[in-house]
Amino acid sequence: MAATGNETLGDDPALVAGLRAGDGQTFDTLIRQHGGRLLSVARRILGNDDEAREAVHEAFVAAYRARQQFHADARISTWLHRIAVNAALMRLRSRKRRAEESIDGLLPAFRADGHHAEQFASWEEPVDVALGRRETAAFVREAIDRLPESYRVVLLLRDIDGLSTEEAAKMLEITPNAVKIRLHRARMALRTLLAPRFARGPQ
Repeated sequence: MAATGNETLGDDPALVAGLRAGDGQTFDTLIRQHGGRLLSVARRILGNDDEAREAVHEAFVAAYRARQQFHADARISTWLHRIAVNAALMRLRSRKRRAEESIDGLLPAFRADGHHAEQFASWEEPVDVALGRRETAAFVREAIDRLPESYRVVLLLRDIDGLSTEEAAKMLEITPNAVKIRLHRARMALRTLLAPRFARGPQ
């Protein structure tokens, strides 16, 4: 998630010093502490375990090379997270171009009078809240995975990783307006996928 003022506190000064010095034991510690979480982040973006592992490996290599650029203005965990996200996004961009899957079939349907064609109320719970509930997390993840790649990644960066529109745009190499449009459509599509399970139905 985006760094906050409190995130500048909490890192062991010895760990920070070891990171900047390129100490091997320090990097072993960082891999043990953060490798699993970074793997989950990369897997969400790439949807492939092997590629996610390679992206995390590339992220730690990149972190080692950029270690002198870490100045403790954010926590080490936040810094590594951003590097891992960038590594995963670079792998996405390196994949062979293929026709983007349409999201239209996942968007809410409307009748001629402008009302929803579905017979249930819109599901409005925020994505990150739903993922925090153990009994619904797996279903929400499956629904997110059904979104076309370009929409899924924007949703992950904005609603789960907490990046700003500008930060997501920079990472994805698109305009902030394109991020807003994709995010809006991704949220609508996700609500369509989740509403049959979570909505209370017509009152």
